[in-house]
Amino acid sequence: MLPEIKGLNEECGIFGVFGHQDAAQLTYYGLHSLQHRGQEGTGIVVSDGKTLKGVKGEGLVAEIFTADAMKELTGSAAIGHVRYATAGGGGYENVQPLLFHSQKGSLALAHNGNLVNANYLKYQLEAQGSIFQTSSDTEVLAHLIRRSGFPQLKDQVKNSLSMLKGAYAYLIMTETELMVALDPHGLRPLSLGCLGDAYVVASETCAFDVVGAEYIRDIMPGELVIINENGITSERFAISTTKAICTMEYIYFSRPDSNIQGINVHTARKNMGKQLAVEAPIEADVVTGVPDSSISAAIGYAEATGIPYEMGLIKNKYVGRTFIQPSQTLREQGVKMKLSAVRGVVEGKRVVMVDDSIVRGTTSRRIVNLLKEAGATEVHVVISSPPIKNPCFYGIDTSTKEELIASDKNVEQIREAIGADSLTFISVDGMMKALGQEGTNGYCLGCFTGNYPTEIYPDTLQYYYQK
Repeated sequence: MLPEIKGLNEECGIFGVFGHQDAAQLTYYGLHSLQHRGQEGTGIVVSDGKTLKGVKGEGLVAEIFTADAMKELTGSAAIGHVRYATAGGGGYENVQPLLFHSQKGSLALAHNGNLVNANYLKYQLEAQGSIFQTSSDTEVLAHLIRRSGFPQLKDQVKNSLSMLKGAYAYLIMTETELMVALDPHGLRPLSLGCLGDAYVVASETCAFDVVGAEYIRDIMPGELVIINENGITSERFAISTTKAICTMEYIYFSRPDSNIQGINVHTARKNMGKQLAVEAPIEADVVTGVPDSSISAAIGYAEATGIPYEMGLIKNKYVGRTFIQPSQTLREQGVKMKLSAVRGVVEGKRVVMVDDSIVRGTTSRRIVNLLKEAGATEVHVVISSPPIKNPCFYGIDTSTKEELIASDKNVEQIREAIGADSLTFISVDGMMKALGQEGTNGYCLGCFTGNYPTEIYPDTLQYYYQK
């Protein structure tokens, strides 16, 4: 068993700027807009053209980047990162961007995703003399680059990226260049924008709106974009590519004001709610959504059914997402702290509760109880994702298979476990229809169907499917 694999799972956000005098400040605001993607650690590395310097820490963006800290970050290029850690994967050393210094120059890396062959590569690299300073799979790329025999950095990076398997959106910065890379399946979102003569890169387009940048295009699967004082160029490091964007980006992770591959997240979620109204017509008095990521789907369900939408659940905005807390104990406590039911809305009513997913069942059970304790006579749960039956190997903390309630329970058993009067999950076909797609091509549905776009290495399977 290789327990460190769980510590490699990170749903993160990355942001980069090249060619702007206020690069660090722009990165701060960009990371702030991506804070929903990770709340346990953040960092920024800047380049003044000669040296790389970074500030990072465990905490929120506003906590780490104080006025004094920002004074240290001067330069016209910067990359930043927000992350959360699963059990065993925390610690200051794992906070990104990772910064390396050598006789060949400095290198900073920021990564969103998860490498399924990280341990395989680590074994090989350690046998060749590499010493790893972190438990993060991100560091693997740095060792591969520095061990590459190609004379030019561009070719070193392309050769190293071709060895990686899994999901990765990388920002790679030296003293004079910013490189942007996306895995051959495009599992994670990554977009390119501009702000005057400067270039901006972000996990989500909502970050462009915050800093005033203009969206140019999405980074393509298997593409390496190189930005330096001579401008911007694009190269391919993977000839064979099959797009498979993670569907959970639309369902849960991304902000509703972001666009992913030309699809607005709010619109996609609203369409999922409308599709649920077709698949789960329920006689009820009120529709409510679980804040925040389910509000759009709840509005769509209410519009399609004609049942009034009401704010039946209130979120304490000072408590983070329960799904990205590092332990089950904190996760359960977080649910109790972050939500409360509005008695005046739900008392004596038949309630349709719209949520985006059921992972372990803890949150859903607690919310159903909250609504019934507040006087709801019936609570009907509709979910805008199919049942999550399988672990995600690409950077989302859906943990081991045995912790996923849908892995060994059918819909009726899950309904009974969460205490709902009825339970409906959107169908895979319905979800794709809501995304404007006729089939599943171009999307990863591994956590729903068990069909993954990449090879999954045996040591990874051994951990995630342990019983």
